[in-house]
Amino acid sequence: MEHAKPLPSYLVQRFHGWQKTTYTDNQSWYRRLADEGQHPRAMVISCCDSRVHVTSIFGADQGEFFIHRNIANLVPPYEPGGDYHGTSAAVEFAVGALKVAHLIIMGHSNCGGVKGCIDMCSGNAPELSDGTSFVGKWMELLRPGYDRVKDTADPATLQRTLEKEAVVTSLTNLMTFPFVRDAVESGRLSLHGLWHEIGDGALECYNPDRGTFETV
Repeated sequence: MEHAKPLPSYLVQRFHGWQKTTYTDNQSWYRRLADEGQHPRAMVISCCDSRVHVTSIFGADQGEFFIHRNIANLVPPYEPGGDYHGTSAAVEFAVGALKVAHLIIMGHSNCGGVKGCIDMCSGNAPELSDGTSFVGKWMELLRPGYDRVKDTADPATLQRTLEKEAVVTSLTNLMTFPFVRDAVESGRLSLHGLWHEIGDGALECYNPDRGTFETV
């Protein structure tokens, strides 16, 4: 493939630094992970946003989290033969093959995908709704959530409200997967909804009994 380029030098330098320090100091652990395979206790579905780093937030080591990232941490509804397979395949593998005990949806503040959804649904981003945008098509998953909250929050707080609605939407859609529902109802799997405030480092957890997010 003639368009591929060598890795940028600063990344090569960082790799060699990691290899000589972190890897060397924990070589037996990495070999064990390679030989015995992965056995994560939790799956985390988070946003692609580079500011959201779940392993750092929870101090996780290699092998602890099975992580899937996409725009706005969305899970589509169960739809065999549908258009959204990447996230659904990751959920299927985590629940069916890895037998994770926890499945966490991690939303966050200042989410660009959610901002795009607001702009698209309010008619201010025609480039997202013209049928050629992959982002626009993906954010259609959140349009029902936008319709639910658009009149309940003033413009200044709509962004944050919809970010949390995206987490609830994903939790709701997870329960449309038969294998997820079976695992939850049998007590083998628990679902968790989180929202992370990037600026002040806060973390909130969804309380389904109250329908609110509460500080952890």
